Amino acid sequence: MLQFERWKIWTISLLCALGLVYAAPNVMPQSWREALPSWWPKETVNLGLDLRGGSYLLLRADVDGLKDTWLKNLEADVRKLLRAEKIGYSALGRAGGGVRVRLLKPEDKDRALTALKTLVEQVGGSVFTGQVSYNLSITEESDGSILVSPTEAALTERVRSGMTALIETVRRRIDQLGTKEPLVQRQGFDRIVVQVPGFDDPKQLKDVLDKTAKLSFHEVDLSMTPSEARERGVPPGSRIYPSTDGTGDYLLKENEVVAGDELVDAQPSFDGQTSEPVVSFRFNTSGARKFGKFTQEHVDLPFAIVLDDKVISAPRIISPILGGSGQITGHFTVESANNLAILLRSGALPTSLTIEEERTVGATLGSDSIEAGRIAALIGTLAVIFFMILAYGTFGLFASLALIVNGILLFGIMTAMQSALTLPGIAGLVLTLGMAVDANVLVFERIREELRAGKTAIRAIESGFSRAIVTIVDSQLTTLFAGIIMFWLGSGPIRGFAVTLSIGIFTTIFTAVTVTRLIIAVWLRWANKRQRHIVVPI
Repeated sequence: MLQFERWKIWTISLLCALGLVYAAPNVMPQSWREALPSWWPKETVNLGLDLRGGSYLLLRADVDGLKDTWLKNLEADVRKLLRAEKIGYSALGRAGGGVRVRLLKPEDKDRALTALKTLVEQVGGSVFTGQVSYNLSITEESDGSILVSPTEAALTERVRSGMTALIETVRRRIDQLGTKEPLVQRQGFDRIVVQVPGFDDPKQLKDVLDKTAKLSFHEVDLSMTPSEARERGVPPGSRIYPSTDGTGDYLLKENEVVAGDELVDAQPSFDGQTSEPVVSFRFNTSGARKFGKFTQEHVDLPFAIVLDDKVISAPRIISPILGGSGQITGHFTVESANNLAILLRSGALPTSLTIEEERTVGATLGSDSIEAGRIAALIGTLAVIFFMILAYGTFGLFASLALIVNGILLFGIMTAMQSALTLPGIAGLVLTLGMAVDANVLVFERIREELRAGKTAIRAIESGFSRAIVTIVDSQLTTLFAGIIMFWLGSGPIRGFAVTLSIGIFTTIFTAVTVTRLIIAVWLRWANKRQRHIVVPI
């Protein structure tokens, strides 16, 4: 048990050295870190919002908007399907939480039901009960109409996928701002928590997150003016859109020529002639083909660029645009052009977000917390070292050395993972260091029992480690399970505590069992070489 092969000694030493290399920049001055070679790790552990300061937002998603968008698409699908089957209808629209259609001929009902059933898809099921859930239910009403409505399981799944898409889009937008370690997570049914450490411009953050950023390109309806459309009625297939600057309205074809999701890039730039800020965009192959064909057929005619149902620009097509790229102009400032480019690159939000709570955490509070945490960690570590040396003598000193290695490895791993250290994380760090010696206590007490039983020092040490290791692993695994559950179900502060605690469990097992055993083995070899009588000082 106390025999270490050479490769094991080198492996343990290498792991400890790597931990020291990654942890060292955390205590180095900035000038020292800059002087390190380019291949040397220079990163420090990321500080969370409560330590570094930054912006906090609580956002509420428009869940009804997600459902309304689905019903709108469902209505379009039903209309398209019935037209393809050449089934006439007298009325078709949203009603009763679904889409209701009234047929012209009752004898077409069977054909209509058969066609509409092609829209039904399986959305989930249980392998235990054998029950299967579907996205739509199709029912015949007493008045002869047919109601196509989403099921409760499908609505739940749609909200879940919509919230997931929202979180990913919000995270992409924040990443475009150049921040590190933003926390974006779902809270409850329809809320999203956003924490951006070190970001001191909450207004820009709100501007980036407040827009849905649904971009589309539309043909301008020149059959009448918007005012005439209000008086005589909007032509079928058209719609009146307001402008972003409030200068006037536009009558546009409702069907988009190219959708914003066919954009592959958007960058802020400057117009070559006017030097005004603009946004340059580029389509994918499909979008470029549609845009090129449209501009070929509509030379000298205007087309509109619509963002979030508002016209931001309505330029005239001077010549065909066949390269799949162009510019968006709209009296932008440099900041607004950059924000719009960020929105377009990150994609549109599936639904709108409302800011329910906003907080800005100052860096001064964070530095005070760091200093308090540093003092608490130092006092706790010194207290543990004092107790271990007092209780176990030389072996307590060995355990204290392993405790220091534990702290170095813990910081090294968090730095390498670029995990965020929060105020609860500091509490988890102090708790980890305080409890790290529990494993050594188990081993040392087992060694005492073996000595009382009359075994020699070497046999007692070997037996103490071999018999205590199972108990150590069992106790640490139960704590690890608790940490995983806290990270899975908890919010930001709980997750910060869980991350530090979980990493600390692995470093504790490694140092308390492996590193301490190696130190004792080296000490025993040293004593044997000098032919000293070995007395276990516990």
